[in-house]
Amino acid sequence: MKEQAPHFELPYITGESTYNLEDDIEKVIVLTFWTSWCPDCGKDLPKKEQLYSTVDHEKVKMVTINVSGRERDVKEGVEFAEKFLNQPTLVDEGRITYDLYACQGVPTTIIIDQQGNIHDRIGDQASFLDVVESLGALI
Repeated sequence: MKEQAPHFELPYITGESTYNLEDDIEKVIVLTFWTSWCPDCGKDLPKKEQLYSTVDHEKVKMVTINVSGRERDVKEGVEFAEKFLNQPTLVDEGRITYDLYACQGVPTTIIIDQQGNIHDRIGDQASFLDVVESLGALI
């Protein structure tokens, strides 16, 4: 049985508005949970940025979520996002959404299908190819 993706609404890291997951159901949604101090995130996120620049935004919504509850200083997450990320970036309320999705580490990638179900949960030791293959199975 498929697991329904928990719905959430979080503020953009820039603070100008909020993002609601329900707005993008019917697209494939790629969530990446990360922190600024994480070496694996530093390798994963540039690859996600390349993917973001080439993906069909009508079919795929890519969003990163800074896990503020795992940052040493919340400002470090904001600075990292401003320097390195072009894709929409949200900030978790501590670890609430991170825990809601049962993440075990950072980066964690969650792929949600067009019906709003969790298609894949990809942990911090997975390769970027695993993400691309999982995404490719849906589009």
